[in-house]
Amino acid sequence: MRILVLQHEKVEHPGIFRKFLAEDGHEWIPVELDEGEKLPGLEGFDALWVMGGPQDVWQEDRHPWLRDEKDFIREAVEERGLPFLGLCLGHQLLAEALGGEVTRSETPEIGIMDVQLTEAGASGVFFDGVPERFQCLQWHSAEVTKMPPGAQCLATSPDCAVQAMKWGTRAYSAQFHVEIEHDTVMNWAEIPEYRDALIEALGKDGAARMKERAEAGMAGFNEIAERIYINWLQTAAQA
Repeated sequence: MRILVLQHEKVEHPGIFRKFLAEDGHEWIPVELDEGEKLPGLEGFDALWVMGGPQDVWQEDRHPWLRDEKDFIREAVEERGLPFLGLCLGHQLLAEALGGEVTRSETPEIGIMDVQLTEAGASGVFFDGVPERFQCLQWHSAEVTKMPPGAQCLATSPDCAVQAMKWGTRAYSAQFHVEIEHDTVMNWAEIPEYRDALIEALGKDGAARMKERAEAGMAGFNEIAERIYINWLQTAAQA
């Protein structure tokens, strides 16, 4: 497959998924929107991935390219039916592009936290082989508060109702992060918006504490990531 990857911060890339893609011989082409790189045509790409970032979906005045990105996602998913994977901001952008709503979280989720599969999530393909309750890294202060028409909620948590979502047969997204690697926490802690949110939630030593917890669970996180990756490939192959 040839996968187009939209990024909003250089260090917020596909993470551990890069290893899986390389092992399987898939090609991924990043576009760094926050650095002014332009959206390409969709011709020649087999799928679209949209990663996280410190921006909020409503910050179109500050980041005008967000408008074009939403239109681009809508065309890829709704009009062309391209397989889609969105993480964190990518999850929120998918929701808004298709008619849902995203607002600031009443309770931001920052840390290693539990996510619970819904009945649809537990019985569907995307989370096949994943425990119904599992831990993952959370680092967000906004969330999907209204899913787009036709979407299904696949996972939830006490402070964020829509942790994962399916739209149609080949578009999937998650608010949480499964792509993390050993350097993820410290790299993301250098991003000013993330650093400030982390300090507010966990204190001045929040980065070290989160890194320690992430390291302790890394094997499990990577195992879940690989399972989700395999499952996503299966959904992408569906007609």
